[in-house]
Amino acid sequence: MTGTPPDRPKSRSLKPLRALLPYLTPHGGLLLLALVSLLVAAAAMLALPIALRYLIDEGMAAGSPDTINRYFVAFLAAAAVFGVFAALRFYLVTWLGERVVADLRSAVYDRVIRMDPAFFEVTRTGEVLSRLTADTTLVQSIAGVNLSITLRSVISIAGSLVMLAVTSLKLTGLIVVLIPLLIVPLIVLGRRVRRLSRDSQDRIADTSGLADETLNAIQTVQAFTLEELNARGVTVIVVTHDAALGKRARRRLDMEDGMIVGDTRTAGGP
Repeated sequence: MTGTPPDRPKSRSLKPLRALLPYLTPHGGLLLLALVSLLVAAAAMLALPIALRYLIDEGMAAGSPDTINRYFVAFLAAAAVFGVFAALRFYLVTWLGERVVADLRSAVYDRVIRMDPAFFEVTRTGEVLSRLTADTTLVQSIAGVNLSITLRSVISIAGSLVMLAVTSLKLTGLIVVLIPLLIVPLIVLGRRVRRLSRDSQDRIADTSGLADETLNAIQTVQAFTLEELNARGVTVIVVTHDAALGKRARRRLDMEDGMIVGDTRTAGGP
């Protein structure tokens, strides 16, 4: 006998991500190296426009070959440092995500295997396997690359605002006023994408559960000629899953468009 698990409570905060901390702390050294690489890469990226500025203003405008060579070497050095540490950061956070998700899968399996027998009366085995594989893969992306990209973006924005404030306080004030106008729509769309992602993962779990049931009892299914019925059931779930993916893709496209528009406005200046 199978059933549908109760709806999960909706979350409007990032507090559930605190549950990942026990899985990150054992890899503190790796996490520290990743953060150092992130900071160095961000600093090098912020140094690139400074080196280019001096290359043009102090070198090309003045027509000084020695100055051009000096700042051009500085520009290349900053680019090289950025490339090396950005690649190192990506490698470290990917490795960190792999190790965190491995520990998480072990903990989830250890928890599931000790559940009361009544749990397995109302929960399909395929659904549990889907949570162990597909869902933990999403956690891997959050604990690894996505978290790194978020931190890099925050550091880059903060550093850019400081550099902009040194250059023009008026332009900085304008950017600070425009930032909330761009962030609020992204937050609203992000919540919708999160809800659609959860629905998509639920459909994957439904597909895995139905496939596990039918394949484990394939002799019974074939004996009662239920192949067509179960195939239609999987098709319905897949179509629903595709619809959820389409909605999520459209929401993500809206978010990308909003970010592009914001970049265009920023580049245009007052």
